[in-house]
Amino acid sequence: MILGVDIGGTKCAVISGKVNYKKDSIINGIEIVDKVVFPTDSEKGPDHAINRIMEEIGLMITKQKSSALHFKAIGVSCGGPLDSKKGIIKSPPNLYGWNNIKIVEMLEKQFGIKTKLQNDANACVLAEWKFGAAKGYENVIFLTFGTGMGAGLILNGRLYTGANDMAGEVGHIRLENNGPVGYGKSGSFEGFCSGGGIAQLARTRVLEKLQMGKRVSFCNSIEKLNSIDAKIVADAAKSGDVLAIEIYKECGCYLGRGLSILIDILNPEIIVIGSIFSRSKDLLWPWAEEIIKKESLTYSRKVCKIVPASLGESIGDYAALATALN
Repeated sequence: MILGVDIGGTKCAVISGKVNYKKDSIINGIEIVDKVVFPTDSEKGPDHAINRIMEEIGLMITKQKSSALHFKAIGVSCGGPLDSKKGIIKSPPNLYGWNNIKIVEMLEKQFGIKTKLQNDANACVLAEWKFGAAKGYENVIFLTFGTGMGAGLILNGRLYTGANDMAGEVGHIRLENNGPVGYGKSGSFEGFCSGGGIAQLARTRVLEKLQMGKRVSFCNSIEKLNSIDAKIVADAAKSGDVLAIEIYKECGCYLGRGLSILIDILNPEIIVIGSIFSRSKDLLWPWAEEIIKKESLTYSRKVCKIVPASLGESIGDYAALATALN
């Protein structure tokens, strides 16, 4: 048995899992045995959430009618920045007050179980590599493509985290001098390809239409601009709205640019893309694919598959458990 802890800005989860092995000891899969989800309540500070995490782990161990010794590892998945080697969470922007939290030391001291911390993008690439779409590959990129844009990297069969856990921060790459702001940079990969980026693109394009006296099906007034998000635009596009389709086309083209850079530099066998891409591939992929064919090296492109994440809404659970296994 293993345990996982998924720490997010709005909610946390504690998960227990049972690893299934083939006869030759190769991991064949994992079964989620139990899961508890609760609000992070970040405004109450880190102690509140950490105490709840400790409580739920203790209850989970008791519920399994087992001692802590029967759990082989705990994996903690959390947004960065963090120090995975020392097991310290370092002031994530979505976790106010979580400054230099020695989460690994805390959990190991409390339960006596070996614990590993990993940032969420790295944890997700481990999950898709061990249990999902990238199983069996040696060179893998996972892209979050959700609220933000980050990457987890498996290179030559090993998780690559860089000199200080900052490898894979692809959202910071500048694709244009100007454009939507993401990761503190106008025109960045995250600016064009994230939930927030799509919303920014949409608000700009809708404002242009409304100021010219034109009607927009998914926003009928300037006062409602701030209510636009990526899902609203996707729903409108899937209903045939021309402007919404154009917004996703623009996002798709920049996705193609970003992917072309990654294909040329890292020469992956497979790129797995989560969240928005999984839900809206039909709106993004035709344009992204067209750009990739123009921009990336032929030899590298031909050996690279690009697919949606396969673990769906459960990827955070599997990510935490995969961190424990790794």
